[in-house]
Amino acid sequence: MGEKQQTRFQRGNFVVADIDRALTFYRDVLGFEETFRKGHNPDSYSFPVFEIPEEAEIGFSILSLPGQPRVMALSEVKNVPLEPVPHPRRGAIVLDVADPDAVMEGARKLGLQVYEEGRLETHDGRIGREIGIVDFDDNLVVIYLIPDAQ
Repeated sequence: MGEKQQTRFQRGNFVVADIDRALTFYRDVLGFEETFRKGHNPDSYSFPVFEIPEEAEIGFSILSLPGQPRVMALSEVKNVPLEPVPHPRRGAIVLDVADPDAVMEGARKLGLQVYEEGRLETHDGRIGREIGIVDFDDNLVVIYLIPDAQ
């Protein structure tokens, strides 16, 4: 019998007010596929760990990318106000995208905040592009592209 790996990254998770609205960005612009959805579960472990009030109604969606199953989740919290995310932001997901211009255009069409593009320099000296985008619930997504070496 093999030894179990000590740690394996499973997925990131963002809390959102409306999964269907969030999917207009994560699915339709970023290219995630919704591979599982679960409705309200009053016994969900999300209540204590996210400190969600018990009167809330919650939902859960798992998102995948090609070759990356179940890499992202959206936890929906309804019927209670979601307080604004405090700044400075304390977390983000970072995505390597093939077409940052299309992603920026799609995000802007949804009315999302798209930060001014930055110059990305990698640990090994490659130069690329990086752009921050804020979703409907003030969660930060940073996209980047490092062109192939010429």
